[in-house]
Amino acid sequence: MRFTPPTLALAALFAVVSSVGVTKAPDSQIDPVSLAWAAKGDAARNAGDLDAANDAYESALAVDPRNRAVFVALGDIARGQGLQGKAVGFYNAALRLEPTDMAALGGTVRALADRGAIANARENLSRMQTLCRGSCPQIAELSMLIEKQATEQGTQKAKDLAAVTGVPTQPVAPPAISKP
Repeated sequence: MRFTPPTLALAALFAVVSSVGVTKAPDSQIDPVSLAWAAKGDAARNAGDLDAANDAYESALAVDPRNRAVFVALGDIARGQGLQGKAVGFYNAALRLEPTDMAALGGTVRALADRGAIANARENLSRMQTLCRGSCPQIAELSMLIEKQATEQGTQKAKDLAAVTGVPTQPVAPPAISKP
């Protein structure tokens, strides 16, 4: 019993120290085999073969799960296929490796806006604006995308409400009264 507090403290220290070297590696330290698989994925993606690209990217991650560019590429593919939730998952995996990755943040904003999660998209866009030091043209583009999606979402809600309530979304002129 007397050794328990110092033992727990020492164990916690070892856990923290040992995890520091494992969690992050600069992009220059990514396994070359993973980079080769990523290049094959890029070639397949450019050729329009998304299944082969997906397979190559997954192989790249199996070799080195720290390759965040592959997570972004997989997110882009998923978003292009209309799988917004899956895309957000891939972008978040890239952001866990590098929280300031602008490509992953931009992809997240696009996927969230496409999914209809406008508040979350705006929150991520705000994060991008905070990180951007200088000219970031993608921020203006993403802001317009969010506003477009918010407008479309509002229009669709109005149409849905009109269908349920029977009240038209556009004002209707009163019928003409005919005199006998």
